Amino acid sequence: MLPLHAFRPFALLTLLLACPALARAAGPDGSQLHPLWGVPFVGVLASIALLPMAAPRFWHQHFGKVTAGWSLLFLLPFAAVFGVQAALLGLAHALVAEYIPFILLLLALFTVAGGIHVRSSLRATPLVNAGFLAVGALLASVMGTTGASMVLIRPLLKANEGRRAVAHVVIFFIFIVSNAGGALTPLGDPPLFLGFLAGVDFFWTLKHLWPHTLLLIGALLALFFAIDTWHARRESHRPGPQPQAAGAAPGQPLLQFEGKVNLALLPFIPALVLMSGAWHSGVQWQVAGAHISLPDVLRDAGLVAVTALSLWLTPAAAHRSNQFTWEPMLEVAKLFAGIFITIAPVIAMLQAGMQGPFAGILHAVTRPDGAPIPAMYFWASGALSSVLDNAPTYLVFFNTAGGSAPALMGPLASTLAAISAGAVFMGANTYIGNAPNLMVKSIAEERGVRMPSFFGYMLWSVGLLTPLFVALTLLFF
Repeated sequence: MLPLHAFRPFALLTLLLACPALARAAGPDGSQLHPLWGVPFVGVLASIALLPMAAPRFWHQHFGKVTAGWSLLFLLPFAAVFGVQAALLGLAHALVAEYIPFILLLLALFTVAGGIHVRSSLRATPLVNAGFLAVGALLASVMGTTGASMVLIRPLLKANEGRRAVAHVVIFFIFIVSNAGGALTPLGDPPLFLGFLAGVDFFWTLKHLWPHTLLLIGALLALFFAIDTWHARRESHRPGPQPQAAGAAPGQPLLQFEGKVNLALLPFIPALVLMSGAWHSGVQWQVAGAHISLPDVLRDAGLVAVTALSLWLTPAAAHRSNQFTWEPMLEVAKLFAGIFITIAPVIAMLQAGMQGPFAGILHAVTRPDGAPIPAMYFWASGALSSVLDNAPTYLVFFNTAGGSAPALMGPLASTLAAISAGAVFMGANTYIGNAPNLMVKSIAEERGVRMPSFFGYMLWSVGLLTPLFVALTLLFF
């Protein structure tokens, strides 16, 4: 089970919700905020980027305290300027409306996927690795990028145990499985799910983004195959043990599963998420300024139940085989707690639109006659999604483009496609662009893979992804 200190944020939430005055407090309008309120958020990002390189031991031991420090650097001045009630309301709202649903979904996916041990006799070759990535891309739009990532990253790392160079395999896994593969359905990535809630048809992205997704994933798989082939040939000429050939050992099946009960539990997770979006109930509560509906409560309760059932029913041998620990989950939970808290003023300023301090960004995506520029929407939504939460970023640009689902699915279809593609594809630009990125990195490092630093990873993403994004712009936007 999770250690007790992991539940401190929830204890704080209970304390905050005990103050009924918070429900009546009103936060400031984003148009009233100065861009300096975004400094703590930038501080969190800079810490994630720089401290693992500059002070790795300090960061590993104290990253939770560093993130909490930046959160307080936002909350305390905010309370001094706008009042304690407004600061507590903002904190409680971030926890209730955003962080807790987010972390419960990740916890369920992490726990259930962590209980599935795929015992494979496959050994890594460029073709086998490319096959893993292709299967992951298909699964990502069905069970979400996080679900597909958590199910497949461990068997992929296991298959590559005999390889000296593995970091590039994980990097391409993040590109393809943790991001691009989730572009085809609302189940794939949170921004598309928000679009579904706003009225976009469930299969709209599949119909309109399949050429973009096929081109991007196809190009990435070709690049990966070339790079992995080069590494494999280089290793074959080095002295010492060589990687085993692909294929099953005599008399052994290609794939075996431990913890099969989790295969039955896994479909309940996207089903619960889909239920919460498709069912519109009149039963609602207002908690810390956030509207919580009955479907929301049932979804979160269901995710907790699925997590508990997985822990109860999964054989201990499956967890041992997966080298399952809570460290990756705790790292993501602590870092994203700070991100969700400090990002609040940045999102508020963006949502203020043309009246906010970031009006220049919104002016850049619109022609003088008011018509949207799809190419600019693609790059603007993508650039912000690389460092901000891509779900609210999607909503900001969705509303900037008019906010009407029928219009955006019709005459403005290219604009909606640009917003959707930018928010999903460019989440691969940084480790924090999408939640599974950081989880995959943490799991790989637990297995002894030496992953690149924050900026080292960006050398890969900028060098490989940017030319492909330029090609998508020229071809489609």
